[in-house]
Amino acid sequence: MSDEAEPAGPIPVTGFDALYGLEAIEVSAEQATARVTVRDELKQPYGLVHGGVYAAIAESLASIATAMAVLEDGKAAMGLSNQTSFLRPITEGSIHARAIRRHAGATTWVWEVEMSDDLGRLCVITRMTIAVRGPRV
Repeated sequence: MSDEAEPAGPIPVTGFDALYGLEAIEVSAEQATARVTVRDELKQPYGLVHGGVYAAIAESLASIATAMAVLEDGKAAMGLSNQTSFLRPITEGSIHARAIRRHAGATTWVWEVEMSDDLGRLCVITRMTIAVRGPRV
Protein backbone atom coordinates (compact mmCIF):
# COMPACT_ATOMS: atom_id res chain seq x y z
CA MET A 1 0.00 0.00 0.00
CA SER A 2 1.58 3.25 -1.07
CA ASP A 3 1.00 6.37 1.01
CA GLU A 4 3.33 8.32 -1.26
CA ALA A 5 0.89 8.76 -4.17
CA GLU A 6 0.94 12.22 -5.66
CA PRO A 7 -2.36 14.11 -5.72
CA ALA A 8 -4.11 13.85 -9.06
CA GLY A 9 -6.06 16.52 -10.92
CA PRO A 10 -9.82 16.32 -11.39
CA ILE A 11 -10.83 12.67 -11.33
CA PRO A 12 -13.46 11.43 -13.78
CA VAL A 13 -16.53 10.02 -12.05
CA THR A 14 -19.20 7.69 -13.38
CA GLY A 15 -22.46 6.08 -12.31
CA PHE A 16 -24.25 7.49 -9.27
CA ASP A 17 -21.46 10.00 -8.59
CA ALA A 18 -21.95 11.52 -12.04
CA LEU A 19 -25.73 11.55 -11.50
CA TYR A 20 -25.57 13.86 -8.48
CA GLY A 21 -22.63 15.83 -9.91
CA LEU A 22 -19.57 14.89 -7.84
CA GLU A 23 -16.46 16.71 -9.03
CA ALA A 24 -13.41 15.07 -7.44
CA ILE A 25 -10.79 17.83 -7.44
CA GLU A 26 -7.78 16.34 -5.68
CA VAL A 27 -7.31 12.79 -4.45
CA SER A 28 -4.38 11.21 -2.61
CA ALA A 29 -3.91 8.45 -0.05
CA GLU A 30 -4.03 11.01 2.77
CA GLN A 31 -6.67 13.55 1.71
CA ALA A 32 -9.18 14.33 -0.98
CA THR A 33 -11.34 17.26 -2.02
CA ALA A 34 -14.50 17.50 -4.09
CA ARG A 35 -17.34 19.81 -4.98
CA VAL A 36 -21.00 19.37 -5.87
CA THR A 37 -23.09 22.15 -7.37
CA VAL A 38 -26.48 22.43 -5.67
CA ARG A 39 -29.43 21.84 -8.02
CA ASP A 40 -33.14 21.52 -7.33
CA GLU A 41 -32.95 17.74 -7.96
CA LEU A 42 -30.65 17.41 -4.92
CA LYS A 43 -33.02 19.12 -2.49
CA GLN A 44 -35.66 17.70 -0.18
CA PRO A 45 -39.17 19.27 -0.10
CA TYR A 46 -38.13 22.12 2.25
CA GLY A 47 -35.46 23.36 -0.18
CA LEU A 48 -32.44 21.98 1.71
CA VAL A 49 -29.86 19.66 0.16
CA HIS A 50 -31.02 16.12 0.96
CA GLY A 51 -28.98 14.37 3.67
CA GLY A 52 -28.34 11.43 1.38
CA VAL A 53 -26.37 13.68 -0.95
CA TYR A 54 -23.90 14.49 1.84
CA ALA A 55 -23.60 10.83 2.83
CA ALA A 56 -22.95 9.91 -0.82
CA ILE A 57 -20.27 12.58 -1.20
CA ALA A 58 -18.45 11.35 1.91
CA GLU A 59 -18.63 7.68 0.94
CA SER A 60 -17.54 8.27 -2.63
CA LEU A 61 -14.69 10.61 -1.76
CA ALA A 62 -13.26 8.29 0.91
CA SER A 63 -13.79 5.19 -1.29
CA ILE A 64 -12.12 6.78 -4.32
CA ALA A 65 -9.10 7.93 -2.29
CA THR A 66 -8.70 4.55 -0.59
CA ALA A 67 -9.15 2.65 -3.87
CA MET A 68 -6.52 4.71 -5.65
CA ALA A 69 -4.05 3.78 -2.91
CA VAL A 70 -4.82 0.05 -2.67
CA LEU A 71 -5.57 -0.87 -6.31
CA GLU A 72 -1.87 -1.30 -7.09
CA ASP A 73 -1.85 -4.10 -4.50
CA GLY A 74 -4.81 -5.80 -6.22
CA LYS A 75 -7.25 -4.76 -3.51
CA ALA A 76 -10.67 -3.13 -3.63
CA ALA A 77 -12.21 -0.44 -1.40
CA MET A 78 -15.88 0.00 -0.49
CA GLY A 79 -17.91 1.79 2.14
CA LEU A 80 -18.38 -0.09 5.41
CA SER A 81 -19.79 2.55 7.77
CA ASN A 82 -21.06 6.09 7.26
CA GLN A 83 -21.96 8.33 10.23
CA THR A 84 -23.05 11.76 9.02
CA SER A 85 -24.00 14.72 11.24
CA PHE A 86 -25.81 17.74 9.79
CA LEU A 87 -24.84 21.05 11.40
CA ARG A 88 -26.35 23.66 9.08
CA PRO A 89 -28.25 23.43 5.80
CA ILE A 90 -27.04 24.28 2.34
CA THR A 91 -29.69 25.59 -0.06
CA GLU A 92 -27.68 27.04 -2.96
CA GLY A 93 -24.19 27.38 -4.41
CA SER A 94 -21.82 24.46 -3.95
CA ILE A 95 -21.00 21.83 -1.37
CA HIS A 96 -17.23 21.77 -0.72
CA ALA A 97 -15.92 18.50 0.74
CA ARG A 98 -12.54 17.71 2.27
CA ALA A 99 -11.65 14.20 3.45
CA ILE A 100 -8.69 13.50 5.73
CA ARG A 101 -7.47 9.97 6.33
CA ARG A 102 -7.20 9.16 10.03
CA HIS A 103 -6.28 5.45 9.83
CA ALA A 104 -4.90 3.18 7.12
CA GLY A 105 -5.08 -0.44 8.23
CA ALA A 106 -4.83 -3.71 6.38
CA THR A 107 -8.61 -4.20 6.21
CA THR A 108 -10.14 -0.81 7.07
CA TRP A 109 -9.36 2.85 6.48
CA VAL A 110 -11.06 5.62 8.48
CA TRP A 111 -11.69 9.10 7.09
CA GLU A 112 -13.16 12.31 8.47
CA VAL A 113 -15.03 14.33 5.86
CA GLU A 114 -16.01 17.95 6.42
CA MET A 115 -18.42 19.72 4.08
CA SER A 116 -18.88 23.46 3.90
CA ASP A 117 -20.87 26.01 1.94
CA ASP A 118 -19.55 28.74 -0.36
CA LEU A 119 -18.94 30.98 2.67
CA GLY A 120 -16.66 28.35 4.24
CA ARG A 121 -19.13 27.55 7.03
CA LEU A 122 -18.92 23.98 8.34
CA CYS A 123 -22.23 22.30 7.49
CA VAL A 124 -21.68 18.53 7.68
CA ILE A 125 -19.22 16.17 9.37
CA THR A 126 -18.91 12.50 8.40
CA ARG A 127 -16.85 9.67 9.88
CA MET A 128 -16.39 7.20 7.05
CA THR A 129 -14.98 3.68 7.38
CA ILE A 130 -13.84 1.99 4.18
CA ALA A 131 -13.38 -1.77 3.89
CA VAL A 132 -10.23 -2.88 2.07
CA ARG A 133 -10.52 -6.35 0.58
CA GLY A 134 -8.38 -8.59 -1.59
CA PRO A 135 -9.51 -9.98 -4.92
CA ARG A 136 -12.27 -12.59 -4.89
CA VAL A 137 -11.32 -16.06 -6.03
